Amino acid sequence: MSLSPLIQQLISALRCLPGVGPKSAQRMAFHLLEREQDAALLLSDILRTAVTELGRCECCSTLSETELCPLCADQSRNQKLLCVVETPMDVLAIEQTGGFNGLYYVLGGHLSPLDGIGPDDLGIDKLVNRLTLGQLDELILATNPTVEGEATAHYIAEQLQQLEMKVSRIAHGVPVGGELEYVDGGTLAHAMAGRRAI
Repeated sequence: MSLSPLIQQLISALRCLPGVGPKSAQRMAFHLLEREQDAALLLSDILRTAVTELGRCECCSTLSETELCPLCADQSRNQKLLCVVETPMDVLAIEQTGGFNGLYYVLGGHLSPLDGIGPDDLGIDKLVNRLTLGQLDELILATNPTVEGEATAHYIAEQLQQLEMKVSRIAHGVPVGGELEYVDGGTLAHAMAGRRAI
């Protein structure tokens, strides 16, 4: 059975979402068209509004409707502590823990020479300029524990060697409630290397 061009375009458009393959995109498309037409129109309107009205926070570069995002505008946060992450989703993940009350800087990705992503693409120069003002006590590098994330953290740390500032890296290790036999070797090696006294 051949699909109409509009349905095929909708399926193709839905495939841009992470983790959505051809079958999932088909199910979503037909569900929206057959059962949730009002929700589909609402989704379309909100998506268009979000894409056109959201920009980047002037201070941390996360997605924001205003010049300063709510976190950067919140004066009750620790202004001397800055956490560098790869994406706005990382900010959300850290905020949901309730264990961090400082500020953030969102790189928008990680260094990846194979993909043509260098320091200029991530705004690392803007980050370094912000740090040279000397208003921070500690910089926490919270990039992902991947090869690219580690390379990005290492590059940033190298750029800051001349500054008298504490630079730390988030710990990687065994998840709470996890069992050692199910933890991958790389994570276990990081946990052993990063052990601390109790």
